[in-house]
Amino acid sequence: MSKNSKNGKNTGSTTTGRRAATERLHDERRRAERSARIRRRTVVGAASAAVLALAAGVALAIGGADGGAGAQADGPLVVPANASGPDGTVVVYGKADAPHTLQVFEDFRCPYCGQLETTDGKAMQALADDGTYKIEYHLATFLDKGLGGKGSRTALAAAGAALNEGVDKFKQFHDVLYANQPDEREDAFGDVNHMLTLADKVPGLKTDAFTKAVTEGTYAPWAAKVATAFDSSGVTGTPTVKLDGKKLEVFGNGAAVTPEQFTTLVKQAIG
Repeated sequence: MSKNSKNGKNTGSTTTGRRAATERLHDERRRAERSARIRRRTVVGAASAAVLALAAGVALAIGGADGGAGAQADGPLVVPANASGPDGTVVVYGKADAPHTLQVFEDFRCPYCGQLETTDGKAMQALADDGTYKIEYHLATFLDKGLGGKGSRTALAAAGAALNEGVDKFKQFHDVLYANQPDEREDAFGDVNHMLTLADKVPGLKTDAFTKAVTEGTYAPWAAKVATAFDSSGVTGTPTVKLDGKKLEVFGNGAAVTPEQFTTLVKQAIG
């Protein structure tokens, strides 16, 4: 074989190699862009779930630094009794000395949060009640910004009034809200009278102080502060669940894992 023939063959191989490398780069870029889109829309992690969310007009990603908290609510900041964390922006359920912490990031208007809570909420609570971990709730209002209305903020303010009555009352009211969650495109939670009606489902919650606080929006400024703290958390969608800071994959194939699977995830994570 002549020297020229060798050079010709090498040139062809080099060209083919460059094309293959370029194609691989394009493939990697497409995969990265697709992954970024999914992460922005929902922490479910399934492409089909993201497509369904878009088809339904759902916006499950945080949209900007104010994340739907919007303008700060009027009135003085009143932090509910029993609030925890920096500036009272976290709600802790369970034993304070529990060896592990389950962080739950939610928006009361988020349909995937509703699915997670109605599917795995009892299993989550059982593990807190037996001392496996304590639960930290970090709550958001960004769906109000994405969809319009004030349901997330109003529900969060009402939850603050429930927290003021006791952590157990908050937890029960939290569960009632998800059990009676409207379509996220409807703003039923924006009606304080609806909040009071749902409060009837929690025995002993609807005191005069609770009713006054919900009606007057006493904890609306607190709700705005809680939402701002969520927006600064670095979490990119709801629901997000972390055990001792490590994310748990609580959705698969667009649906919440079963209670048994959730319990197994926790047991595996804590060894």
